[in-house]
Amino acid sequence: MKRFEDYKEGAHDWITLSTGEYFPDILEDACLLYGPVLVLFGQLLKVSESSQRLFLQINEVSEPWMRIQLCRVFRKYVSPETPVEMLKKKSAAPMIIDQFGKGFRAVHEVQSAFNSRPNPDEALCALLWEYKSRGSKGYDLTERFFDMIRSYFPELRLTGPQRAGQDIKLSNVFADYPNPNRPVDFVLYDTDDTTPIVIGLARYDGDRGGAQEDDRTGGYVNCAKEVLAYGEEKGLNLKVLFVNDGPGLLLGSMWRDYSTIENIHPSKIMVATLRMIPERLTYEWMKA
Repeated sequence: MKRFEDYKEGAHDWITLSTGEYFPDILEDACLLYGPVLVLFGQLLKVSESSQRLFLQINEVSEPWMRIQLCRVFRKYVSPETPVEMLKKKSAAPMIIDQFGKGFRAVHEVQSAFNSRPNPDEALCALLWEYKSRGSKGYDLTERFFDMIRSYFPELRLTGPQRAGQDIKLSNVFADYPNPNRPVDFVLYDTDDTTPIVIGLARYDGDRGGAQEDDRTGGYVNCAKEVLAYGEEKGLNLKVLFVNDGPGLLLGSMWRDYSTIENIHPSKIMVATLRMIPERLTYEWMKA
């Protein structure tokens, strides 16, 4: 059977590209969606005596989606050094003010900068629009993968979030799994409906490189070795499948790095794009 490395010469023919959206076509919809966010931000800005007070008022907004968008606008105008994920947590507000508050841009400067922009601000709406589709390509990948598996192997049971949803923790699959918080994207069960045979992760690689690239491949190695060690200890014939797709596979050393991971144990580890699944993923490989 061909290995992942054998597809390198024609690699561009084996990746699946997700369609994108054209600029400036998105601007009308972006302004309709995020215009109200900027209006509310401006209203809160007018009645805030300090940037710290502005942040606290944003934090009091009850509707989660609106609050998160306001936090993103706040970060752009007031505190670009504050981590985005930290801003999303309402409970982190006192800590954010304590750690980053001294670096907040003065409220009168924020007001001046905000007033200098058109209403609605197409540039900022376009930036916020980018957040809207973040992660959707990954969801598209898993959905298409699930559809393929259920088409090719209707006798096997596939579990996991088909689009958005919580990862599967392996402690919920194996009661005595040594790393109970190990997250995976899917588990494929044998025809008896109870025996796990394939443990897998699915990721869409868009623009990756550098530290992100190292984190991804390092995490894959750890996951594969851990799952296979557990399977060997318990006498389980487990396989590990990494479904990766997207143009990021063509960047830097990604293709070579994924090939190296597969070559750790090619009879038990497989890296494949969606287009490789029909040719490479067979019941014989799963059961060998």
